[in-house]
Amino acid sequence: METIKIGISVGDINGIGLEVILKTFADQRLLQHCTPVVYGSSKIVSYHKNIIESDFEFHAVRPGDRLQEGKVNVMNCWQENVNITLGKPTELSGQYAGRSLEAAVKAMRDGEVDALVTAPINKEAMQMAQFPFPGHTEYLARELGEGEHLMFMVNEGLRIGLATNHLPLRNVADAIDKKLIKRKLEAMERSLRMDFGIERPAIAVLGLNPHASDGGVLGDEEERFIRPAVVEMKKAGSLVMGPFPADGFFGSGQYLKFDGILAMYHDQGLTPFKALSFGAGVNFTAGLSHVRTSPDHGTAYDLAGKCEADPASFRRSVYLAMDVARQRKLYQEMHKDVKQPVAKPADVEGEDEVLREEDE
Repeated sequence: METIKIGISVGDINGIGLEVILKTFADQRLLQHCTPVVYGSSKIVSYHKNIIESDFEFHAVRPGDRLQEGKVNVMNCWQENVNITLGKPTELSGQYAGRSLEAAVKAMRDGEVDALVTAPINKEAMQMAQFPFPGHTEYLARELGEGEHLMFMVNEGLRIGLATNHLPLRNVADAIDKKLIKRKLEAMERSLRMDFGIERPAIAVLGLNPHASDGGVLGDEEERFIRPAVVEMKKAGSLVMGPFPADGFFGSGQYLKFDGILAMYHDQGLTPFKALSFGAGVNFTAGLSHVRTSPDHGTAYDLAGKCEADPASFRRSVYLAMDVARQRKLYQEMHKDVKQPVAKPADVEGEDEVLREEDE
């Protein structure tokens, strides 16, 4: 079986990104399943290799060179020496994180790699370097978007998507409407089918306000936007339920009944996700033309250069990228000329009663 080619952007060179990359691929067994291509420079990789005293070996290549299977390929995107200031955001660390990301995305568009895993960037450093996006997700949506994209946090059966991404809390309510909720739900449903092989996914939608507004007492977004979106999705044949109060939903274990969960804003989704999955979770961007994953942690400047960073989340990001790339290819082959069956609304209503519990 041909190995999956995984493009890897190095992230912030002053953080732990290269450390977790090196620790992940120091395990030679992984190279039996994928061919990694790290977009950066041999000098940067060697610098971090020396700091953590790793036995990591790599094969240096330049654009246009043939990749070698069974080895870690380091694509030299620049030749100049770069100042590394471990543990601090700098304009240079933002600039070279951007250059690595651009090179990796171009390679994926050109068909040179099958999937992308992005090491963490620092938003302050990226702003210093004039990177005009809040984060990876927004940049990749522009470069690789096929319509609506979705930030999707994944750890085995727990999958939490976000209706809004990197947005100040004061702006969240104004950003939400019925059309947005429906677009995000449609993107989630499509990804669960195409990328995760779930033919008829059950999806839960969280409310925006405490207690999902208690029937309008604590806000009206649930009744104006969220519930109508859920109703329309049901009528179209989707198995979507909610809105659920977020606290009770996770506290009671209801989340275990669903294939996907749509949260309204960043911390509403990521706080329970990281409490349940920290160190094992993966950030997956649904709705792109290509597969992209990343670890669920940041640059961790406080750990940079200490050889204390845990590579578990990055390793899982590589495995998920491989799994989704294979699953998506299989799905596209199987459904090339087949129309997807749509469940009748009556069937959905029956299953809704089985799965839904009363909100406390």
